Amino acid sequence: MAKSVSTPGIVAGRLSPAELSENFSDLHPPFDRHEAAVAADRCYFCHDAPCVTACPTSIDIPLFIRQIATGTPEGAARTIFDQNILGGMCARVCPTETLCEEACVRETAEGKPVEIGRLQRYATDTAMARGSHPYTRAAPTGKRVAVVGAGPAGLACAHRLAMHGHDVTLYDARPKPGGLNEFGIASYKTVGGFAAAEVEWLLGIGGITPELGRRLGGDLTLEALRDGFDAVFLGVGLAGVNALRTEGEDRNGVRDAVDFIAELRQAEDLTALPVGRHVVVIGGGMTAVDAAVQARLLGAEQVSLVYRRGRDRMNASQFEQDLAASKGVRIITNAQPLQVIGNGAAREVEFARTEETAEGLRETGETFRLRADQVFKAIGQRLHGAPETLKLDGSKIAISGAGRTSVPGVWAGGDCASGGDDLTVTAVAEGRDAAEEIHAALSG
Repeated sequence: MAKSVSTPGIVAGRLSPAELSENFSDLHPPFDRHEAAVAADRCYFCHDAPCVTACPTSIDIPLFIRQIATGTPEGAARTIFDQNILGGMCARVCPTETLCEEACVRETAEGKPVEIGRLQRYATDTAMARGSHPYTRAAPTGKRVAVVGAGPAGLACAHRLAMHGHDVTLYDARPKPGGLNEFGIASYKTVGGFAAAEVEWLLGIGGITPELGRRLGGDLTLEALRDGFDAVFLGVGLAGVNALRTEGEDRNGVRDAVDFIAELRQAEDLTALPVGRHVVVIGGGMTAVDAAVQARLLGAEQVSLVYRRGRDRMNASQFEQDLAASKGVRIITNAQPLQVIGNGAAREVEFARTEETAEGLRETGETFRLRADQVFKAIGQRLHGAPETLKLDGSKIAISGAGRTSVPGVWAGGDCASGGDDLTVTAVAEGRDAAEEIHAALSG
């Protein structure tokens, strides 16, 4: 943050408090009871519903929508939570437009799917507003499990283990639990401190003891965890950020997009958050879009998102791309950075035009420059500090089955583990399934 504050062109308070409040309001306002009933009535309640197959956590979507339609939203929430204990957050951040809603029969027939995500939010919010936890713990087993990483995978794993009667110690390197949900998602997708409220609600099951500020590879070692617990689950996410490997990357005004998003999420006063006048975001995934859109919402006059391949290769969904464009973000494809230009601080970024060939991506020889006083790197993250005893699959922890690693008694899931999409809902499914396998192993 110090670099940004001291860099000319990057200033705080570009917009008034009222403008910022409007810009960062809820992206998808919640349904009221009548709206939910009308939306639920559009569901065909398919017997072999394709939306269920498209859901990574296999929620019985027709059942929970029918429960909403019949006036029992808390029953609908139970149907959701049985499969996805973080169903409230997933209703807000899941790319439903490319998962369940894309598979919806109404989408195929009419081009307008049932609004499954907003219906899921209506059900889960209604249930969580009661305050009481919907599940009770089984009789204590006397078994102790260490869960490292309090993000979606770790939280889902810890909750399911606690339900089965095991005692869980939940470690996380940050001062707050929640992982990606708390620190890595655009503010307009999860307003009102929902991430923290959901964690507090989830911990209501009992039997889960958070220990924050504890980092694997720091004061925690895998060997000590294996000695002190009956099983270990690793859901540490991807803490490292890939470098641009271009000249001038170390200039003032160049920073990681994930740090910018985390800083924004934790800011109590958005008028105090500095942002550039001309912002360039390098990358093509959800993090890149979140950084670009939020830079615009903070008052940046010009924001360009630059990706080295074509639009069809971007990891960000079409909905996210359209959202960025609607907020005034300029999306430039088939261009990769050559250098960040400036005398100490960023002033421009030079790019090379690229094209796809049979031999792979190559530069065409054409270059161009974009004015930039602030540059965000969003070209992917990597696993940082993995214990040497763990077998890796590429840059992630190798797993088989429901998260079993190469080390006996150790499981892994979420972004740090091989296989699966880098989505909150996928991480929840992997944490849940690993918990069931751990429970089976501890039950003999």
